[in-house]
Amino acid sequence: MTGIPDLKALREHLQTAIRIEWSTIPPYLCALWSLGDTHNRAAASCLREVVTEEMLHLTLAANVLNALRGEPALDDPPSYPAALPHSDQSFEVSLLAFSPDALDTFLHIERPALIGAPPQADDYTTIAQFYEAVGEAIDRIGADPGVWSGDHGRQVRPNREYYSGGGDAIFVHDRESALEAIELIVDEGEGFQGSVFDGDHEILGEAEELAHYFRFEELAKGRRYAHGDRPSTGPTGPPLLVDYGAVAPMRPNPRPDDYPPGSELREMTEECDATYARLLARLHTAFRGHPHELAPAVRDMWALEYQAVALMHVPVGEDGLTAGPAFSPPGSSRRGSRAR
Repeated sequence: MTGIPDLKALREHLQTAIRIEWSTIPPYLCALWSLGDTHNRAAASCLREVVTEEMLHLTLAANVLNALRGEPALDDPPSYPAALPHSDQSFEVSLLAFSPDALDTFLHIERPALIGAPPQADDYTTIAQFYEAVGEAIDRIGADPGVWSGDHGRQVRPNREYYSGGGDAIFVHDRESALEAIELIVDEGEGFQGSVFDGDHEILGEAEELAHYFRFEELAKGRRYAHGDRPSTGPTGPPLLVDYGAVAPMRPNPRPDDYPPGSELREMTEECDATYARLLARLHTAFRGHPHELAPAVRDMWALEYQAVALMHVPVGEDGLTAGPAFSPPGSSRRGSRAR
C-alpha cells in the first residue's frame, strides 16, 4: 500500500506516529543523562530541548487521533535495539551513552527528506515522508467534517508548563488544526521549507530555532550554524566543543538479566523499569480522556532520571562500562533477553 485509503487506516497510521515518537525518546534520554551536570552543557541543553519537543510531538499525534475518535495507546513500548516502527528497516536505534555513534543514529532519525521525495505511508525512508502521507490523508479524508467527532475532553489543551519552551499543544478539532499539528511535528524535526530552522516562528510566532537534525549536526561536526548557513553549507560558525571523556560510559542496550537475580544492580534496574512502566501508564491514561495525568507523568520522568543516573554511576565488568536504564517495563517482550 502506497497511501492511506480510509479513516480506519488513518487512525492506524496515527497510532504508528505515536509509536515512532515514543521510540525516539528513550535513546535521547540515555544520551542526555549520560552527560552529567557539569560538562557538555551545550549538548545537554540540545538534547533536553529535543526530548521536550518529542514529547510535544507525541501529544500532537494523540490529539489528532483523538479528534478522529481513535484510541491512542502507549502499551507496546519498543525493545532496543530496534528499527523505527513501520520504517524501511535501514538502521537500528539503540540505547547508547552520548557518543559519535549515538549522534549518527540521531541524524538518521531526524534527517530531512530529499527534495521531491514522495509520501511514504509504510516502509518509509524518512519520518518526514511518513508524515507527508499522513498529512495528505488528513487533507483528503478530513474534508468531511463528520470525521472530526472526537470528544473534546480528550484533547491535551495548550499549556506551556508541560513543554518548557518547546512549543505548545494544539487543540485539534478539524482538518485545519490537524494539518497544523502535523506541520509542527515535521518542521521541528527536519526544518521549515528547506531551512535549517524549525517552523515554530511561523506556526507559533516564536523565535527561530534550529530543527532537530541541524542541532545534532552541530554536535556531530563540532561547529555552530552561523547566520546565512543553509543545509547545503553545513555549520560554518564558531566551534562547539564536546568532551566525550566526561560522558558516563554506559554499556549499550542494558537489560535486567545483565545482573544476577537478587543483586543490588538487578533491583536498581527493575526499580527503574517500574518507574518507566508507571510513566507509560500515566501517558496512556492522559491521552485517553484524562489529560490531568500529564502532571504526575512529569514527576515520574524526574524520578526516572534520578534512578537512571544512579545506574550510570555503577561500574559493571572489567571493561570500564557502567550500568544504565533498560527501558524495559515488566511484562514486555524480550525483557529478559540480552539485546545484540
